[in-house]
Amino acid sequence: MSFPIKHGLFKYSIEDHYAILGLPVNADSQVIRQRYLKIAYRLHPDTCKEKTEQGKKLANKLLSKLVNPAYEVLSKEQSRSEYRIVLGQTGRTLALESDKITVNSQSAKKLCEATRNIDLVYLKLINPLATEQYQQLKEVFGKIAQLSELNLVYLVMQSKKVSVVQTPSGVNSAPDTAKITSQSQKLEKKPEPEKKSFVSPIDSSIRRAQEYLERKNTSQAIVELREALKTDPNNCLCHGLLGLAYLQENQLTMAKIHINKAWTGDRYNPIVIQAKQALNKQLNDDKKSSDQSSDSGFFNWFKKNK
Repeated sequence: MSFPIKHGLFKYSIEDHYAILGLPVNADSQVIRQRYLKIAYRLHPDTCKEKTEQGKKLANKLLSKLVNPAYEVLSKEQSRSEYRIVLGQTGRTLALESDKITVNSQSAKKLCEATRNIDLVYLKLINPLATEQYQQLKEVFGKIAQLSELNLVYLVMQSKKVSVVQTPSGVNSAPDTAKITSQSQKLEKKPEPEKKSFVSPIDSSIRRAQEYLERKNTSQAIVELREALKTDPNNCLCHGLLGLAYLQENQLTMAKIHINKAWTGDRYNPIVIQAKQALNKQLNDDKKSSDQSSDSGFFNWFKKNK
């Protein structure tokens, strides 16, 4: 399901699963589950209180295509950790060009103006939006957009909190060059050892992962690439290959997270291009299938009832 949201993290091709569930980006697993159950009760066909048939269909679409995929990512520790890595890096990247970031909602602007107690202000701004989020289904996308802008601003502000470790006064941070020189002159010169070519662990993991993918052993490829990303969370090639692996495993949500991350970082890499093309093809195929099976146009209904 493609989202009619062009604000917050969605503006940077990242599906904001926390905003979809009305949660701050630092919510723990218990809070995530409680929030999901509350939303699911509101939208599930057996408990939905919408009176019209169109309203019931909209609620079911939101649950199956929006809320459930978000919970699928955030409910599992491994996928949640990977997703937080992506969010953290996005915040750090955008912090370098924060003067170019624009927000539309009043809540996001208030957070931008906060100079202290940022975490408290952030939570206070999220809570009322989350309370209203799924009360009027026609307004769901607008509420998600506002929540995602809050999440975006918070991530950028947190990334700017970089503490600089300074050398205490009176302590020499540089070694005594004179002593080193005099000591080295007393040592005999030894022949330089033969230099060996160095292969980084990241390169080794990527090579093994590519071999696993060629042999259709996607589960082992995913393990290799996850380990590589722990060392280098910003490696676009790793993200691209991991996205391809998730596509082969039919885990579309995780594939989108990693491929979009790779595409944002390096859209000229052949592997990243291949992954993006494969993702777009899968999304187009899914859209055609969804359109054929749908009784009525969901977005046409949404536009008419805005």
